Amino acid sequence: MEKTRATSGGAGDGAGVDFHLDLSGPGGVRASLIRALREAVRSGRLAPGSRLPASRTLAADLGLARNTVADAYGELVAEGWLTARQGSGTRVARRAAARAPERRTPPVRTPRRPAYNLRPGTADVSAFPRAAWLAAARRAMAAAPNDAFGHVDEQGRIELRTALAGYLARARGVHADPERIVVCAGFMQGLGLVGRVLRERGIREMGVEEYGLWFHRETLERAGLRCLPMPLDGHGADVSVLEGGKADGRSVLMTPAHQFPTGVPLHPDRRAAVVDWAARTGGTILEDDYDGEFRYDRQPVGCLQGLSPERIVYFGTASKALAPGLRLAWMVLPEHLTGEVLAHKRAGEWSSGALEQLTLAEFITSGAYDRHVRAMRLRYRRRRDRLVEVLAERAPHIKVTGIAAGLHAVLELPPGTEHPTLQAAAWEGLALEGLSRLRCTPPPASVSDGLIVGYGTPPDHAFPGALEALLRVLPPAE
Repeated sequence: MEKTRATSGGAGDGAGVDFHLDLSGPGGVRASLIRALREAVRSGRLAPGSRLPASRTLAADLGLARNTVADAYGELVAEGWLTARQGSGTRVARRAAARAPERRTPPVRTPRRPAYNLRPGTADVSAFPRAAWLAAARRAMAAAPNDAFGHVDEQGRIELRTALAGYLARARGVHADPERIVVCAGFMQGLGLVGRVLRERGIREMGVEEYGLWFHRETLERAGLRCLPMPLDGHGADVSVLEGGKADGRSVLMTPAHQFPTGVPLHPDRRAAVVDWAARTGGTILEDDYDGEFRYDRQPVGCLQGLSPERIVYFGTASKALAPGLRLAWMVLPEHLTGEVLAHKRAGEWSSGALEQLTLAEFITSGAYDRHVRAMRLRYRRRRDRLVEVLAERAPHIKVTGIAAGLHAVLELPPGTEHPTLQAAAWEGLALEGLSRLRCTPPPASVSDGLIVGYGTPPDHAFPGALEALLRVLPPAE
């Protein structure tokens, strides 16, 4: 007999429920039905307490006689698999739930979830503007063309690319054209795409800042590029290492507006130097503008891309201003790279959902994005100020740097104290990041230890507790 899908269409708990019954096997229709229902209960596909369709309904769905179904129900009730009460229908018996097998090995112990999170790189997702986003989504849905519900254009919706072109030109000084913007499902996707294109063009090496996120370097290495670290100092990355024959044609990944994690902006002389290097050698600069909107003590540093749009790939993302869960980022590409990047993205890469793109486009054009960024800039500045104030009062021996912008600060520690401090933080239930982990190469003995404190990460109600936990783990004054 064929396997059959039964659909309950009656009223009550079982209405509209689809479940698969395998009625093949020996013993005739009645025996097969009993066996199939018993197995559905035993395996947990029919959960304890679930209401089954009335015998008349199930018989009609399966094309069986009603008496056959009623007899099967009756036998399973007698066996204890089902229960039947007047007015309540037939349900799976709660005592019939399959027992979990006894553990033969001790359970794996998982790390305790931190009570407080001060790791950098994440915005306060509790502050996501739900009401404003929902309003934008409704407007976007009402105005969405029919093709928005079809396959997603690998370059991204034109509505979002147009909105981004206007916003980036106005707020970040980007030379943006909608035809050169590619929407990505996160910065990492865009970085991998550009890295593969550069490798196909014969590039073998990628200059990277001495400190940075290790998984960015891994992405470039997977694309076939060897990462070469550039030293950092108080003026940002030392771009002089790019000069010389070996560096000609090389590419470089930078965070010039707010170096991650040290927080130093690239000095104007070095900005000019790296742009000049790219123009002379045919090099390509990858500019990661990950938190360019958040500067507190003066006007934001403009992007590097505006100085040389044909030599610089600009990366931006909604993960810091809104939330990483949106999976929305963008690249502004030189004209000579756009076609090749799109060809790679077309070959099996994921695209962001069209409705999320349309919502973000509406969110930007309506002014809601600017309003949200201004509100979050004020919120993060208050947290930064509180962090600096508390450290000055209760741990004045700890120097705080990199605080002019962004969502994190760097706390300088005495040599040899970073690892013990991170261990103490784990005991306190405090998630922290150490500075040494973000260095490309092992630090020399002369390099001070440090912590990267993401004051933008916790929600408002958890921030005071996170600060107290931080103070408890900091090394004492010598």
